[in-house]
Amino acid sequence: MEIKEEDLKKFILESGLVTRSDIEAFSKKAKEKKQKLGDILLSEGKIGETDLRRMEAHALGIPYVNLGEQKIDASVLSLIPEPIARNYNIVAYKKSEDGLEVAMLDADDLPVIDFIKKKSGLKILARLTDSASIKAVLVQYRKSLQAEFGNIIQKESNALSAAETAGEEGKSEKELAEDLPVVKIVDSLIFHAILQNASDIHIEPGEHELTIRYRIDGILHDAMVLEKGAGAGITARIKVLSNLKLDEKRLPQDGRFKTSQNGEEYSFRVSTLPIFFGEKTVMRILKENARGFSLEGLGFHGEALERIHEALKMKTGMLLATGPTGSGKTTTLYTMLEILNKPEVNISTVEDPIEYQMPRINQTQVKPEIGLTFANGLRSLLRQDPDIIMVGEIRDRETAGLAVNASLTGHLVLSTIHTNSAAGAIPRMIDMGVEPFLIISTVKTIIAQRLVRRLLPNKEKYFLSAAEEKNLAKLVDLDRMLGLLRAEKIIGLKDTWEKVPFYKAVKSGDSPDGYSNRVGIHEVMKVTPTIKEMIIKGASGDDLERQAKAEGMMTMIEDGIFQAIFGITTLEEVFRVVSE
Repeated sequence: MEIKEEDLKKFILESGLVTRSDIEAFSKKAKEKKQKLGDILLSEGKIGETDLRRMEAHALGIPYVNLGEQKIDASVLSLIPEPIARNYNIVAYKKSEDGLEVAMLDADDLPVIDFIKKKSGLKILARLTDSASIKAVLVQYRKSLQAEFGNIIQKESNALSAAETAGEEGKSEKELAEDLPVVKIVDSLIFHAILQNASDIHIEPGEHELTIRYRIDGILHDAMVLEKGAGAGITARIKVLSNLKLDEKRLPQDGRFKTSQNGEEYSFRVSTLPIFFGEKTVMRILKENARGFSLEGLGFHGEALERIHEALKMKTGMLLATGPTGSGKTTTLYTMLEILNKPEVNISTVEDPIEYQMPRINQTQVKPEIGLTFANGLRSLLRQDPDIIMVGEIRDRETAGLAVNASLTGHLVLSTIHTNSAAGAIPRMIDMGVEPFLIISTVKTIIAQRLVRRLLPNKEKYFLSAAEEKNLAKLVDLDRMLGLLRAEKIIGLKDTWEKVPFYKAVKSGDSPDGYSNRVGIHEVMKVTPTIKEMIIKGASGDDLERQAKAEGMMTMIEDGIFQAIFGITTLEEVFRVVSE
């Protein structure tokens, strides 16, 4: 089916959505670029996608369908494999005696229609739809997969427990690890967790059952409860994958393995720990080759964003990221490395672990058991002619001293340190034995951060009541906050808190809590001449923070309130994370 350009032009003109002069101008442009008129109008913002698809359907004489709210039967959905649906923007949504109704973005894609016809053995009835509908249906694929793998895990777990009850308890750990039901459970468990966007899998033996929990967007959720008997086999299988000792159950062990799902590579950090009812296993899921992050995408904006870009232009000095474990520090450093990663510079890292593999960057994994510590690794890196060095974490006096010396001798050093605030990094480094005069000569910028859950689009807008405003005043200076909002032109010069919008999470079938994924809240402290003076005089972290605020630094809680006003997260989420 091919849309005749003249027919499409006629329908668009009749709709009155685009003027005749624009139609003629963009028709000429489409011919020059050898593109479709509709695609040009869409990219130039002259017409909305839904309107365009409706008119294309009209020109072809086929129906237009909106699948945004439609629940599709899993058996119909599966008639088109998910990779085909995703790559070719085509989905099956209804099966009847007449044939299989499929919705697509491009009715000219005849080879795909032929493929589906041969695979299903049904007559194909093509319909046009829009991108939003395709995305909504792709989410349904994911949900049906989640349910499918959950069922597989439960089924194989029950089979495994039944086999043990029937007298197969005598199997060795190695035999257990190679049992087909065990292999299926672990493979399905991994895929199930990846589909849920989990960052960690917790496998916890209890007195009568085995509990599986996933950490999603920073919050632990119960995923499923399996038969107690499945525990030994699952743990043994994970130990085999991670090259851990099968017969060692008295001591904690750490390992690592890799797998691929849907063309993506994943690395799993494994930790086992003896507890009262057996061995608890935790697997941290890391997506390898994760690229495409941007500072803006991580949540940086305004003055904070400018300060980081300014720091990244330096040739020497230190840039520190601070925060607790799991606050996104490493991702922030990798994002900065990606900005700095150019052919003319040599970048080397020493990490534990290497969380993302990056091309053209020389990454070294710390191995304390053979003497390769952060300090020894950094000492060796300095003989490799680096321009930029990333140290995964400054956790002791020796590493701190070496990092400072590296930044003094013509290198740009990026690293992380465990403190609760940006200003708190200064006293922490002094505690590690770094002299104040060395700190002011090297440390240029300090970033502190936390991660908050991101609201889904179906959020609810509201305004603060008098009581809520009073509670907010206990946590932040409301007048200062209004000034910051006005400076970034978020509100008008005369607006008060009564006119500042906030948003609430709305629970739905898609999300039981109204959130999905996470974004950072930050404070970025520049070590200015005044702050340098204060460091030399032995100022406390609180005094340094007050001065940084006076010089324009937005604190983490203030940045969180910004994100709440933008509708990215909620005040409750900001308070939860900052209080932790």
